[in-house]
Amino acid sequence: MGIKQNIMNKIRKALISVSNKKDLKPLLNALSKYKIDIISSGGTYKKIKRLGFECIELSKFTNTPEILNGRVKTLHPKIYGGILNKRQNKKHLREIKKNNYENIDLIVANFYPFEDNLYKKADHNKIIENIDIGGPTMVRAAAKNYNDVVVICNTNQYRRFINELETNKGSTSLSFREKLAEEAFMETAYYESNIFKYFNEKSENIFPQKNIFSGKLISQIRYGENPHQKAAIYSKNHHQDIIQLSGKELSYNNYNDLYSALSTTQLLPNNKGVAIIKHANPCGVSINQNKVKSFKEALESDPISAFGGIVSCNFKMNINLAKEINKTYFEIVMAKGFDTKSKILLKKKKNLRIIDTSNFRGENKFNFISKYNSILIQNVDNENFSRKDFKVVSKRKPNIETLNKLIFAFNVCRNVKSNAIVITNNYKTIGIGSGQPSRLDSCQIAINKMKKFQSLEKNKELFAASDAFFPFVDGIEKLVQSGVTAVVQPSGSKNDKEIIKFANLTNTILVFSKTRHFNH
Repeated sequence: MGIKQNIMNKIRKALISVSNKKDLKPLLNALSKYKIDIISSGGTYKKIKRLGFECIELSKFTNTPEILNGRVKTLHPKIYGGILNKRQNKKHLREIKKNNYENIDLIVANFYPFEDNLYKKADHNKIIENIDIGGPTMVRAAAKNYNDVVVICNTNQYRRFINELETNKGSTSLSFREKLAEEAFMETAYYESNIFKYFNEKSENIFPQKNIFSGKLISQIRYGENPHQKAAIYSKNHHQDIIQLSGKELSYNNYNDLYSALSTTQLLPNNKGVAIIKHANPCGVSINQNKVKSFKEALESDPISAFGGIVSCNFKMNINLAKEINKTYFEIVMAKGFDTKSKILLKKKKNLRIIDTSNFRGENKFNFISKYNSILIQNVDNENFSRKDFKVVSKRKPNIETLNKLIFAFNVCRNVKSNAIVITNNYKTIGIGSGQPSRLDSCQIAINKMKKFQSLEKNKELFAASDAFFPFVDGIEKLVQSGVTAVVQPSGSKNDKEIIKFANLTNTILVFSKTRHFNH
């Protein structure tokens, strides 16, 4: 095997059939330099001729015309015999000679732009016509026979291939061909996965018998949650939907936090919401038409936890807000765009990561958790609440404004790690208890935060949200004793009646959500 690795295969004949025709000229120059014959068809043939290079038309090579509006071009035994025969197999050699076939040593093919048409939201017929058959079939054939054949299926491979030819004077090494074969199967698998995903979504079959997950590498990250862990980030979409404008490279933890921040702010009323996130948990959230005030209120919720966290705004950043944000140390500032002055100011902190979320659409349909050899999948908990999703169960009834304030608290609560308790006042958080095995402990943490950082006035309205039901009266009792006058929680406990009874005895507004919202 060691000797075989050093054997070079001379390329004598190439077949080029590409949908993406950019950067062909340097490739053709290299093929011409080493006197490699070229076969091609359709638009690629015309392009090669226009660039001034000799080329054999595929239909003349096979002596068979293209048919079915170009659906059948390369699907011919002369093509696949030339690609798939093993050059050292005597039976193969006899059959090739008997049929008057020729070896094809290089395949250059990229595929119809199926994915591009998906993101352009083309009609169904156009999408179907952009399912490439011949290209992926040739690529897979060449990749299977990498021992004798070179396969190129991406324009970013051209330069490496040209360098290989230059180094080896028109030949390629087995190790080079094997690496390109690996990349070829990656490309065909990714291409097929998008076709599957299209049909799968069209049929709304959310949990098929076999599933395929694919993504494009955005970047390798320096390390994962801890320095000894390796990490990378991939995008399931055509491109990443956030843009980093400045600052240090994003870490694994940064990505985890910023997507948690976006999950929170996209559920807030547009153009007036601010969330501050630390370790994937909200530590302060506010909605206020005054953008500077909205930020200040979010910060005041827990200024100690906010230090070194993420600020996420669901509106365009202005200079006044940027000045205020600049007074505190944050790792990341995110907004739906930045005006010129705010961008200049924030960029002065070289390490501060500035993220433009203008293109973020929040079109996440499923969440995935991979553990060992299993993958957990669930659809995303991002439905917008309305008043019909809640039921007032106490004798004391909330007015519309009070109910809206409770819904705000519950919206924040669903993005806090369970067990979650959120205390709010007038569309701002003032105490958050997160991630405790005991709901009672989460209540106490939220109350302690509130007492530590808030100057509570008498008769100040305090609202509380719990992400799941209170199993016993002690949790809601603790909140009411701290001054909470209205509570929203999911129903479902065998002690619901006791909770309602306690609310009525203390003249507390109690609203039941029809759905639970754990966030583990």
